[in-house]
Amino acid sequence: MKKVVVLTGAGGILCSTLAEALAKEGYRIAVLDLRKEAANQVANQIIKNGGNAIGIEANVLEKNSLIEAKKEINLAFGKCDILINGAGGNHPLGTTSNPFFQMEDLNNTTDGFKTFFDLDPKGIEFTFNLNFLGTLLPTQIFTKDMVGRDGCSILNISSMNAFTPLTKIPAYSGAKAAVSNFTQWLAVHFSKVGIRVNALAPGFFLTDQNRSLLTHQDGALTDRGQQIIDQTPMNRYGEPEDLVGTTLWLCGEGSKFVTGVVVPIDGGFAAYSGV
Repeated sequence: MKKVVVLTGAGGILCSTLAEALAKEGYRIAVLDLRKEAANQVANQIIKNGGNAIGIEANVLEKNSLIEAKKEINLAFGKCDILINGAGGNHPLGTTSNPFFQMEDLNNTTDGFKTFFDLDPKGIEFTFNLNFLGTLLPTQIFTKDMVGRDGCSILNISSMNAFTPLTKIPAYSGAKAAVSNFTQWLAVHFSKVGIRVNALAPGFFLTDQNRSLLTHQDGALTDRGQQIIDQTPMNRYGEPEDLVGTTLWLCGEGSKFVTGVVVPIDGGFAAYSGV
């Protein structure tokens, strides 16, 4: 019988694509999302295409919510074999208005303008909790199904920000760096009980969260969007399908001696010096 894959944040563009791709390979898919409607929509699409899936509402920051989700998955499919920690995101209160601090910024009274000194601890806390705790807590709950069983693994979602932080988003960059570090720690910690732990580090993909920052309503690139393309040797944004091949590899038998790696999928962004 094919393995059971649990995906958090699977109502979003990237993880829903991974859920559908894994379902096509015969995996049984548990689609977890904070929004029940979004989870059901992805699960129903998988079922419509001949796959096996269930949609479950779950909050990755609440242990009881995850415990209840696990009970439902165990009843429907059995034990979890693969966990993909896809829930994550940024918060505007943890983001500066400008990439570089200038002396005149101290006197800028524009509504909503934020320097480093104006960053809100609550926004930073939200970002770290969602990305780091939102990876740690599901791992605590679902790896209990995996201990001592063959072929089990965890796939975290880091970011190219974890290698070199982007300007303006210190909270998100730091949180994703924590996810990469945690991936390596977990890989060592679980190495004796048969659980592999790896991560994807996507570059720039247009999603619901960043579309308005990178493109105008007419589809033209913003200044920041153009700056990203200019720094990406492959000269385009990633498409959700670009994550599928690496995901299938890291979830499958072809990577059974691979653990503790963070794989950049960024069109060469992290490798390019700009000159």
